Amino acid sequence: MNKYQLNGAIYYCPVDLTLSVIGGRWQGLVIWTLRNEAKRFNEIKRSLVTINDKMLSQTLKKLVGQEILNRKSYNSIPPKVEYSLSERGKELLPVFELMQNWGEENNVEHSSR
Repeated sequence: MNKYQLNGAIYYCPVDLTLSVIGGRWQGLVIWTLRNEAKRFNEIKRSLVTINDKMLSQTLKKLVGQEILNRKSYNSIPPKVEYSLSERGKELLPVFELMQNWGEENNVEHSSR
């Protein structure tokens, strides 16, 4: 049986490992929000209307720790921090594009099924 490891956690299925990164309520949405450009904390929060500050902060910290996001701090007053997709994070975009297509095709309001 193959073992897969990410950030000290061991997985026995590569799909499980991937879902640990993009699964949950917010990780995937943060990744998708940053697909085109770097954004600051409040810009991300405005895109994800129902997320609270604590959850966004935890999600960003987790994704930075997994090397999915880059966090760039500027030495300015007031402090400025931007988040962007890392190269590793950009590798996930084709998965999200497939998910977007599936979601659009299976939208009950627009589906002919």
